[in-house]
Amino acid sequence: MLFILAFIILFHLAAAILLFIATIHNAWWVVSRPGVNIISDLWYTCNTTCQFIEDSHTVKAAYLQAVQATMILATILCCVSFFVFILQLFKIKQGERFILTAIIQILASLCVMIAASIYTAENKSFHKGDLQEGSFGSSYVVAWISFPMTLISGLMYLVLRKRK
Repeated sequence: MLFILAFIILFHLAAAILLFIATIHNAWWVVSRPGVNIISDLWYTCNTTCQFIEDSHTVKAAYLQAVQATMILATILCCVSFFVFILQLFKIKQGERFILTAIIQILASLCVMIAASIYTAENKSFHKGDLQEGSFGSSYVVAWISFPMTLISGLMYLVLRKRK
């Protein structure tokens, strides 16, 4: 039982770390041509210096703001579900399920899926000019990898029962 508990905790922490990396790291969009290397994330566009994404605070960038909000919400929900799990380990009775933890974790996975889907569909509208000729970066891939990890983690909590 201790082995299963350690695996679930490590799996949850790995999903949380991936969410932090996907949200913070600046490689959602990469433009790489001879002499040009530009990286763009949810907030900045960087080559040698970083600048805010053009018009990111306007109504035209509502899709980008939705991606920012849902990725932050997913990261927060993942962390909250971990603390709820730790609390439930000590508070719930033997034989009960970790339903609240599962619901919060599944909501986190839904937020990641929404953010990555919006970014996939609307990335051309965020980027102006030369940036439209790029490709998806590593943070985008990490976001999609963290989606099934948080979903599987939530489903594990749904099935898991407290034992001695």
